[in-house]
Amino acid sequence: MSAGQLAALIAAGFFAVLACVGVYVLIRLARLMTAVTGIVTRYSDRADLLIEQAQAAIDRTNEQLIRTDAITASMDQVTANMAELSGHVSAMAGLARSISSAVSAPLTGMSAFAFGIRRAMLVRRSLQVAAAESGPEPAARPAIEATVTAVPPRLDRPGGARRGSRAGRG
Repeated sequence: MSAGQLAALIAAGFFAVLACVGVYVLIRLARLMTAVTGIVTRYSDRADLLIEQAQAAIDRTNEQLIRTDAITASMDQVTANMAELSGHVSAMAGLARSISSAVSAPLTGMSAFAFGIRRAMLVRRSLQVAAAESGPEPAARPAIEATVTAVPPRLDRPGGARRGSRAGRG
């Protein structure tokens, strides 16, 4: 074998090894491309599912917004009706006050008159009881009557006690 043949043989060997490495790299590259294609396909399927779900959520949101618009429109109508009703009520309030005062004025007067009569009767009875118990002379009776009339007994406190006295305190 000559040097040229040996060089050709070495070159052919390197070429064969290089060709095997190239084939190996291409096989690995094909496997990588297959894996990448599968990943992209799965990602695309998931993205489509996600887009469908997002579209469904948007559709539900639009339905809720339409309902909310209808509710808002009816609330505006209710607000307008309430404002109108408030105007009617305030217009009727003056009439109600005048009717109330017209009806209650005679009742108040009658109540005050009945209270005065009752009070006078109690004062008169207390004078009679005081006169009967103490038995003062007839000349002293006008002084007792003047004292009792000036300071009538309190009906809302036990024993007729006055506000400042200690007899009515517990």
